[in-house]
Amino acid sequence: MPIPAPQPLPPSADGTDVPGGGTVTDRLVAANRRYAAGFTDPGMDARPVRRVAVVACMDARLDLHAALGLELGDCHTIRNAGGVVTDDIIRSLTISQRALGTRSVVLIHHTGCGLLSLTEDFRHELAAEVGQRPTWAVEAFKDLDEDVRQSMQRVRTSPFLPHTDDVRGFVFDVTTGLLREIDPRD
Repeated sequence: MPIPAPQPLPPSADGTDVPGGGTVTDRLVAANRRYAAGFTDPGMDARPVRRVAVVACMDARLDLHAALGLELGDCHTIRNAGGVVTDDIIRSLTISQRALGTRSVVLIHHTGCGLLSLTEDFRHELAAEVGQRPTWAVEAFKDLDEDVRQSMQRVRTSPFLPHTDDVRGFVFDVTTGLLREIDPRD
């Protein structure tokens, strides 16, 4: 499965293009300058107010703060492809719990996830293309519910996480915006 080529970028959403066209990164930096012009330090601590860490897919369709009714400072948001619990997610959760006081973990996968259509062949094809084998697993899956259960189990059994009694998993429906809770025992 070849990696698709990037598509041309549309003009910036607010109609203010970077002089000379610019790249998407140039547009982001310009947007940051506008943001910073009106920014005031909210005086927050790095510890999440709600003491929760949310692990979710990186999919651009998931607006987690809006979907969960969260505000800036409420939670730690940890995202990766598929929202799967990998060693790096455990690393981030460990820091979140042990150094920054979180106690609850919410795991969110979603319908229409790209990892539903990938396999480990992706790694092999990538290695053939670039001449180096990736050190990471794709962590693709065929069953959303089962992968959420596996992710919950990885969190609950990690020796590094002291707070594993409030770990819940969900599937977010990208067409309705609703969460469906996954029973860890099914």
